[in-house]
Amino acid sequence: MGRPREHNERTAAALLDASEHVIEAGGPEALSLRQVARRARTTTRAVYGLFGSKEGLIVALGNRAFEILGAGIRALPTTKDPVADLVDAGIVVFRRFALDHPSLFRIGIQRAAISKNLAQRFRRTRLEALAELQQRVARLSHKHRGGGHTLSETTIAFHALCEGLAELELRGLLPAGREERLWRHAFTALLTGFTGA
Repeated sequence: MGRPREHNERTAAALLDASEHVIEAGGPEALSLRQVARRARTTTRAVYGLFGSKEGLIVALGNRAFEILGAGIRALPTTKDPVADLVDAGIVVFRRFALDHPSLFRIGIQRAAISKNLAQRFRRTRLEALAELQQRVARLSHKHRGGGHTLSETTIAFHALCEGLAELELRGLLPAGREERLWRHAFTALLTGFTGA
């Protein structure tokens, strides 16, 4: 009984990998079920059987994006320095995610070429990943979130910096060879600004 499920999980993973490659090559608009199935060495019937539709495949990609981010933040060690831990969350988790999965960054984070309604279908996974990040942000004491900023506002500022730096790096607009240093400097400046250090 375990074999069909295992086969389905393997096929689903292969289809998601193939989808990432197709989007990376031609953007979200280029996503074609036939092309994805061919790249994954399966049939469009498998795509429909596992995801229901092209929209279902996009939702699965959005979920995958936030599963990777949530798992990455959970896996980070927690030290006595909440600022350093958040810098690591930005660089070790978010930057690595954006560089390794630019297609998922476009679909999940930027919601490129997808409707608001479709994005709502991976909202739960997004909120779960966000909760992992907020636990890290919450370790900055209330007074250290600077200027009376709420936990939500501090998290939004952190996310905005992550997304902006990732977009610049993916477009090749950060100085070559100094990308990680620039990320580290930007996060340190933001977070020390919040803590008043």
